Amino acid sequence: MGWLRSAFQDELDGVTNTLVDLSNLVTGAIEKATHALLTANLDEAQEVIDADDKVDLMQHDLDARIIDIIARQQPVASDLRALVTALRMAADLERMGDMAHHVAKIARLRHPQGAIPSELLLTIEEMGKVAATISAKTGEVISSRDIDKAVELEKDDDEMDRLHRKLFQVLLSDDWAHGIETAIDVTLIGRYYERYADHAVSVARRVYFQVTGKFLSDF
Repeated sequence: MGWLRSAFQDELDGVTNTLVDLSNLVTGAIEKATHALLTANLDEAQEVIDADDKVDLMQHDLDARIIDIIARQQPVASDLRALVTALRMAADLERMGDMAHHVAKIARLRHPQGAIPSELLLTIEEMGKVAATISAKTGEVISSRDIDKAVELEKDDDEMDRLHRKLFQVLLSDDWAHGIETAIDVTLIGRYYERYADHAVSVARRVYFQVTGKFLSDF
């Protein structure tokens, strides 16, 4: 029966590897979307928009694989927990891809003008960097199942929340002189980055649960 367990473990490893690949894709997407937004680069924005289909397809294929594994292997205990958790992680990663896609669509919509006022360029650049850092760490957490690093991501997300508040301080200032349309764009962009980071943290929490059987919020 050892070879059966070995084959099953190979399938589990394949699921993990696909999750890491998804994480890498959405990390690259938010990096490219941020650069497109900051530089009004239409080609880069379109690349992110087009590439989102690949993320969606990978997630759908992974879901089908996981359901097939569950049906064939009828796993229990930690194996079942790992597969069910992987389904939820895949959904979070797909949503991260959607957030990058939304950022890129605003960059495309406002081209050839930039969507971001000059006084907010640095803040948006920082949000993009934090998002990419959190996403890259998420991929490492999925691969290594390092629960200490999973906990760290909660602190990284605090920095995104700080930047989001900073963005709104400028938006709500009496000095705002860029009109309603730009204010809406900036509001949406800030929300997309915040949600991107939230989904990454959700993935890290799911890894913690997968490894320990406990919810991170319990600590």
